[in-house]
Amino acid sequence: MVACATDILGIKVMRKKDVLFLTLLVAVSFPVHAQTVYSLTDCRRMATQHNKALKMANEQVEAAKHMEKAAMTQFLPSASATGAYLHNQKNISLMGQDAYLPVYSMAADGSPSFFNSVNNNWMYMNGMPVAPLDEGGQPFNPTQNPEKIQWKNMAYLPKDAFSLDMKNVYVGNIMITQPLFLGGKIIALNELAKSTKQLATAGLEGKLAQTLLETDIAYWRIVSLVNKEKLAISYLELLQKMAGDVEKSIAIGVATKADQLTVKVKQNEAEMSLLQVQDGLKLSRMALNQLCGLPLDAVSQLADETLQAIEEPLPMVEQSLSERSEIKSLEAGLNIADANKRLMVSRFLPNAALTAGYLTTNPSLYNGIEPKFDGQFQVGVVVNVPLFHWGERVQTLRSAQHEKKALEYQLEEAREKIELDVMQSKFKLEGAAKKVVMTASNKEKAQENLSSANLGYTSGVIAPSTVMEAQTAWLKACFEHIDAQIELQLSRVYLQKALGQLNAPNN
Repeated sequence: MVACATDILGIKVMRKKDVLFLTLLVAVSFPVHAQTVYSLTDCRRMATQHNKALKMANEQVEAAKHMEKAAMTQFLPSASATGAYLHNQKNISLMGQDAYLPVYSMAADGSPSFFNSVNNNWMYMNGMPVAPLDEGGQPFNPTQNPEKIQWKNMAYLPKDAFSLDMKNVYVGNIMITQPLFLGGKIIALNELAKSTKQLATAGLEGKLAQTLLETDIAYWRIVSLVNKEKLAISYLELLQKMAGDVEKSIAIGVATKADQLTVKVKQNEAEMSLLQVQDGLKLSRMALNQLCGLPLDAVSQLADETLQAIEEPLPMVEQSLSERSEIKSLEAGLNIADANKRLMVSRFLPNAALTAGYLTTNPSLYNGIEPKFDGQFQVGVVVNVPLFHWGERVQTLRSAQHEKKALEYQLEEAREKIELDVMQSKFKLEGAAKKVVMTASNKEKAQENLSSANLGYTSGVIAPSTVMEAQTAWLKACFEHIDAQIELQLSRVYLQKALGQLNAPNN
């Protein structure tokens, strides 16, 4: 608790004009609002609810969760339905005109008999037909001059019989595909999605810790300035009281004008210091209000303005490496790199999938060509084996391996730096605790010195300059004690962040 200088000097009341002056000064500095008392936990909760970066990080976590669920569906069969309609301007004909197809006569052994199938006369040698004769009685080769063949029987093939009605074509297909083996690609994709969610979660924890740290710094800065403002007002009261005493001493000839000017200079300096503290307090309140989502001009009372030390058990230092969001992010990144490497390996392996479906068309093609819907079930296995890609897959695999190795080095370096950060924060906290004890002792001695100087000044054995030196030393000692208490609180917060345990509003 900050001791008031009026209690030390035994001053009972202030002059009315001084009270009015200080009241107006404070009223001008701060607008009048209904004050609400907020604890550090309240401020942390409001800051986490208001912070836009946290909201964005939380949305990224939710997106990663849905991507993880989507990756799991790759193990399951997929079904698709396809429908198509095609209108053609013309029908399709397999023949350009009517045609006649020669009909062979069959021999006794069942083979086609060219001799018995034509009406041509034949050239005989040794009583055996060797070549057909044309209309002029000349022999010819049927393969070179088929137009000279005189067939006995011809089959008539009309063009219309080979015309297809294809103006309106309908196709429908339902297909189910079940992956059998994809070279480990689906497993790697699931690991990739899981690690991406871990990375997003670690990013959320990091932003949460940073938000809490900023909130704590703004909170304790206000506490510091509130107490410094009280000290500055008390110090100004001392100087105003001394100015009146010096003025009376000049009237009876025991003080000089120089003493009065020295007091006036100190009084002006005290007023300037008070104004600076109040301006800083106003800006600090605005900063905390912005973090907590409150109106910028709101003036709220903080629960720790009495600056009573809050003793809390410190976390175990051994937990730092596993709790830090940076380590979690790098570990998730390393898992992503490993999954990516396995994806590159899967590109060298064959892929197999089972397919089943039903295909229907109109016109139907299964019993001639009919203008109706007809279809069939289909079952099959599809296998794809990569053969040659000019080394492209080898190079991408090597790239993924190097990326993973780089992340391993980065993770090792981060562990070393975090260990150093934890030790530095621990030493800083221990030093801050010692500083609180020393500044409290200095403050107590300064108060005793000020009381002695005031008593000597009242007795007329000490000059006003000596009293002002004691007042200045007292003010400095009080300020240093306030700074030490604030440093202790912030050092505790810095250590919690270094240990990775500044991750919940109720911490």
